[in-house]
Amino acid sequence: MANNIKDQEDILAKLNIYELNEMQNEAISVVDSNSNTIILSPTGTGKTLAFLLPTLKLIDPENKDIQVLILVPSRELAIQIEQVIREMGTGFKVNAVYGGRSMAKDKIEIKHTPSILIGTPGRISDHFANDRFSKESIKTLILDEFDKSLEVGFEYEMRGIINQLPNINKRILTSATQDADVPDFVRLNNPKILNYLTGKKSKKLDIKTVVSPNKNKNQTLLDLLHNIGNEPGIIFCNLKDSIQQVSDFLTKNKIAHSCFSGGMEQRDRERSLIKFRNGSSQVLVATDLAARGIDIPEMKYIIHYELPQREEEFTHRNGRTARVNAKGTAYVLKWQKEHLPDFIKNTINADVSNKQKLKPVFWETLFISGGRKDKISKGDIAGLFFKKGNLTKDQLGIIELKQDCAFIAVPVLEAKQLVENLNNTRLKNKKVRIFII
Repeated sequence: MANNIKDQEDILAKLNIYELNEMQNEAISVVDSNSNTIILSPTGTGKTLAFLLPTLKLIDPENKDIQVLILVPSRELAIQIEQVIREMGTGFKVNAVYGGRSMAKDKIEIKHTPSILIGTPGRISDHFANDRFSKESIKTLILDEFDKSLEVGFEYEMRGIINQLPNINKRILTSATQDADVPDFVRLNNPKILNYLTGKKSKKLDIKTVVSPNKNKNQTLLDLLHNIGNEPGIIFCNLKDSIQQVSDFLTKNKIAHSCFSGGMEQRDRERSLIKFRNGSSQVLVATDLAARGIDIPEMKYIIHYELPQREEEFTHRNGRTARVNAKGTAYVLKWQKEHLPDFIKNTINADVSNKQKLKPVFWETLFISGGRKDKISKGDIAGLFFKKGNLTKDQLGIIELKQDCAFIAVPVLEAKQLVENLNNTRLKNKKVRIFII
């Protein structure tokens, strides 16, 4: 697939993308003609597609072994890339493996060897150590967000993995950060560097300061949310404890939200993102883990509830808004006696006195205990909710289909009745459980 322009057009149509941006077009051309490429571009500019489209051309459909290895620093990024490749409909098998998920599940999925394997360093290292597949045909190595995956904590595993790949002839490294070193063991000789970071700061991003009269900034946060209105956004905190405290406050004030941090179970993190993506949550309360490498739409605003400690964190958080074609605002919430770090410059004070009543969210998320492996499609799920659930087209929200389950957004007012009517019904040949999450 993707061996010619027509194939590429088909893939983009499936993704509802009709034109590549400047960085993506240049990346495809550079990857095609160079053995080693570094792509530096801000969060949200489409780096995943920039490295996937030229990589697909390198896969031999007759070869039954793994040919492309994509190493990533987080589970969320592994899941996101796997999802994008599935949606591309390339015909090539892809699997993502990562810590926090059952090893038995991995073994079952990779028994039928994928052409493309995505994984975190620890989990890939484990599979390598146990010789669960041949490494001979892995000729393309991609390090996505390499600045994170080559950090000291991962270096030992990364070195071990790369040293076991004798036949690599194409390396692609991506990052949204400027000054990351590439260790010698990556063997990145004379790379072609595409740098879309320098001099390309977003002119569409407004940075506004919101001053809280008290050290406890909760009331000011609430005033700000009422000032912004019913828009999805991310509230960034530095600590898991702060997330809990903000979450309790938002619950008390009836603001639908999800939480996202490294201390949560993988399943709960994934469900938080699903609810945020489909509109069941208005805001996501998160640590810097949500600043990049997760699949969520572009925001019109983000809020720094706690001030970031480093410029890099500030940049990545802000990168969730004012991305490719849109404007956005980063609100910096500070106590009146708090000093802003030197890297937060050119801010203007925001007036949040103009408040509006927030409408409750329209959507609720239902879990369905059947997925892709049960030969269930999104069309099957929609059909069940139209025919037996009596929903209209406007009442059917986003459907997310996973390997062994699915999630669907339905109107809050219909959710309980739908569970009563549809739980334990048959979908394809499987009796499925349906419940609210």
